[in-house]
Amino acid sequence: MQIAWVFPGQGSQKLGMGKDVITLEGAKTRFDFASDIFGMDLFKICEEESGKNNDNDLNNTKNTQICLFLVESILLDALKIRGYNPDFVAGHSLGEITALYAAKVISFESCVSLIKIRSELMSKAPAGSMAALIGFDRDILESLVKNKEDIFIANDNSASQVVLSGKKDTLDEISKELKCKRFIFLNVSGAFHSRYMNEPSERFSEYLDSVNFNEPLIPVISNSNPSFLKDSIQLKQNLKKQMCNGVRWRETMDLMNTVDNLHIVEIGPSTVLGGLAKRHLKNIKISQVSSANTLLYESHE
Repeated sequence: MQIAWVFPGQGSQKLGMGKDVITLEGAKTRFDFASDIFGMDLFKICEEESGKNNDNDLNNTKNTQICLFLVESILLDALKIRGYNPDFVAGHSLGEITALYAAKVISFESCVSLIKIRSELMSKAPAGSMAALIGFDRDILESLVKNKEDIFIANDNSASQVVLSGKKDTLDEISKELKCKRFIFLNVSGAFHSRYMNEPSERFSEYLDSVNFNEPLIPVISNSNPSFLKDSIQLKQNLKKQMCNGVRWRETMDLMNTVDNLHIVEIGPSTVLGGLAKRHLKNIKISQVSSANTLLYESHE
């Protein structure tokens, strides 16, 4: 059996997720370390709803990314302590950073600093909108996107779900021109994973040049170019491209499915990636590790 650990990104956060992991090894130390770097009590942010766009709100991009990474990294290291290890890893958007940490490419401390820069840049990104589409004709969608200059497929999540990024007015046009089961505008501040992120992406790339990337212990699948990679230079280049390129998760799942006896383990507070896999793939095993109480899944034996 081949084990894939996958890590979700923004949108999978939930209030109380810090409490779900705080009893695990090193959890309090990690929250304290990151809280010092960010200048705020991140554990408290995980636990309290403070209002839309508030500086202390878990759903504020600057808080969401680091809190998710903390929860995911604590869970994955707790699994390793208990003898669990994956054959390869992948992460959705922010989750790619967790995947790099899981493969020992980037240290925990470097990840925290990197996420601080990334989240600040994304929170100051040019105004834009994103919308999730479910149940549509892909050929018609791709034709519409191709003929509109300011709309991009930000997240190609599965055969029946994508997230578009771009101008609000143009997204409104597509909502009227494309027949789909659901068209949902997302509560985000920018048009992430599109060319509108070019400037923050360039600044993030400059920062990444100063970050040490080690050779991965296991293959990592990147968002911008899904393949089984064990080259630290290429992994850094792919992460540089991530902010202004689409998350190719449908292709990531198809790639994972080329291995025999696939078992996907989603590590994080949601069931988003497991749900996508259930709908997109057949005859695979899926497990969920979301708290100190769920540190168990059927491994290779």
